[in-house]
Amino acid sequence: MSGSIFGKMFRISTFGESHGEALGVVVDGCPSNIPIALEDIMKNMDRRKPGNPKVATARKEDDQVEILSGIFEGKTTGTPIALLIRNGNQKSHDYTQIKDVYRPSHADFTFDQKYGIRDYRGGGRSSGRETVARVAAGAIAKKFLEALGITVTAYTRAIGPITVAPEAFCLDECRENPVNMPSNQVAEEALAFIAEAKANCDSVGGVVECLITGLKPGIGETVFDKLDARLAYAIMGIGAVKAFEMGSGIEAAKMLGSEYNDAFYSTDGKVNKHTNHSGGTLGGMSDGSNLIFKAHFKPTPSIAKAQQTINTSGKNTQIEIHGRHDPVIVPRAVVVVESMAALTLADLILCDLGANMDHIKALYSKK
Repeated sequence: MSGSIFGKMFRISTFGESHGEALGVVVDGCPSNIPIALEDIMKNMDRRKPGNPKVATARKEDDQVEILSGIFEGKTTGTPIALLIRNGNQKSHDYTQIKDVYRPSHADFTFDQKYGIRDYRGGGRSSGRETVARVAAGAIAKKFLEALGITVTAYTRAIGPITVAPEAFCLDECRENPVNMPSNQVAEEALAFIAEAKANCDSVGGVVECLITGLKPGIGETVFDKLDARLAYAIMGIGAVKAFEMGSGIEAAKMLGSEYNDAFYSTDGKVNKHTNHSGGTLGGMSDGSNLIFKAHFKPTPSIAKAQQTINTSGKNTQIEIHGRHDPVIVPRAVVVVESMAALTLADLILCDLGANMDHIKALYSKK
């Protein structure tokens, strides 16, 4: 299987299956002397774990990270960083009912068509559990960005039709409720909506928004490696994401040019914009304003309602999926979005170091 490597300079390679012995990641190209402790990684991992039973599965995921290489005495060494997360609390027998049946909206059918074999225990490599490796690696990318004064903050903007309006937005509240919404009041509405869907053996989707601050102008390339294009590639690579929006996104198609264009102004020699419909990018490069994008997540596909499907023999049948499944994955996906954004930025920043000869000379002269 190809497609398990992400990045050019700051590169990760993930491995493992949801019901195998372990999952893990190798981070290559990370600069040395970045202070990082196991606790820094575990903070990210803990945010991905199932938490409140109202919004998450009942299964337990300890997700204890083992650092195998690349970190010594609390700092990165510049060598490959290997991280391992052993699987536990698996109930593979829960999946025997779907061994010969293709679950709607899962990768079962396509895996069989491509490889002629699939790990039916939770989806194997296509399971959302694969993202634990990305979250572990993302913690390292975040520490790299933190040293440069760059912050990456994601939160739940919507659960189904329940959306946080601009006037209700309070970023400080997104860590105070189980759905990671920047409004405790709207979060209560979202929880009621989730509870109703769960009672009906159904699931819901939603939108994760990500805000990035401290990024200087010029990160990203103008053709194939545009900042927004690379972010879209990274975020759409999260299994349940079905749409990506930068800035005003699809609303831009409804605007006039005079409404959409972000007018510049200068204050004390600093370039600013009156609006940020572009989401912080111009010509594929960061423009120095806040970077902002949205990731739209589909409803959790594993539901206990009866669904029409086919079996591996091509015969029509029905399926009801029971077991430990999230009624909504959006709150747990917030940290996954942050991690993929951080990995993208770390990679592009390192790639950017060779863009200007004056910068290269300045760096080389310090040796």
